[in-house]
Amino acid sequence: MASPLCKSWLLLMAFSLAATASPVRADEVTAEKEVRQFTRLSRDDDGAPVALEAAIVRFAPVDRGKDGPIVDLVSALHVAEGAYYEALNRRFEEYDVVLYELVAPEGTVVPKGGVPRGSSPVSMLQTTMTDVLKLEFQLNGIDYTVDNFIHADMTPKQFAESMQQRGESVLKTFFRMLGHAMSKQESTGAGSDLRLFLALFQKDRSMALKRVLAEEFQNMEGTLTALNGPDGSTLVTERNKVALEVLRKQIDAGHKKLAIFYGAGHMPDFEERLREDFTLAPLETTWITAWNLKGGEEADGGSDEESRVEASEGKTDGLPESGAAASGRK
Repeated sequence: MASPLCKSWLLLMAFSLAATASPVRADEVTAEKEVRQFTRLSRDDDGAPVALEAAIVRFAPVDRGKDGPIVDLVSALHVAEGAYYEALNRRFEEYDVVLYELVAPEGTVVPKGGVPRGSSPVSMLQTTMTDVLKLEFQLNGIDYTVDNFIHADMTPKQFAESMQQRGESVLKTFFRMLGHAMSKQESTGAGSDLRLFLALFQKDRSMALKRVLAEEFQNMEGTLTALNGPDGSTLVTERNKVALEVLRKQIDAGHKKLAIFYGAGHMPDFEERLREDFTLAPLETTWITAWNLKGGEEADGGSDEESRVEASEGKTDGLPESGAAASGRK
């Protein structure tokens, strides 16, 4: 079994891999426009990071007098505090349906408590991250067995066929994402590499690493959006289309309160399509702590929900609540 320090080195190597990625040319990447943040780093008055937060953005009909669905975009962090997933599990009880992402064959059931750790490179990296950062993997923390969870993603066959039609490949996409993240990092200097290296030797190694890596999330969130380009991509656009087809069917079935539970990188495209195709507008944003970055005693119990609500384009007064959600609360 690898030692904690060895695992930390593996994590450092994984993030340093971007240095060998093929650079992304300026003409290959669409100019990044201002988009809503779906993750953010919260700081204290001294500028020290205290939490990495994930957004839940609520959408309601543009015409406030119209009786229509409420759709929440619930940003997923695939590795986070156990308390973050517990908070989401409680929130998910309030929805008629929750549409979730998972490229898997139809009928796949994620057992409660997650799946056994695999031996693939991706599984090994996720295992290393959870062990070194003392965090939990999404498939282990989220209860996918509840009745209101609905699969809303591609099958592996659909995913492969779409990539082939687009002339894409998993490896090419992966390294282009790393290259873009690295180019963003170059504009802010190489200090993060040094901070990551020094964090390996801190007394509280997991907290030190979390603080450094949380900073990098600010650079990485826009990577999927930037690489999507005007013609989209299988990784984001085509998968989002599948999810929204399921959303349309669920709305047509009469459901009033729905959630789309996908990674934060998918959310800007979802927002655009909810506005244009569903005539919905953002109403408010709720921020939930996903990574607790407080040290010492403050860290004990500090990863509780700690949600904050911010208005977007209107007030919540008079918004309809689904009967299932209202009757299901205790």
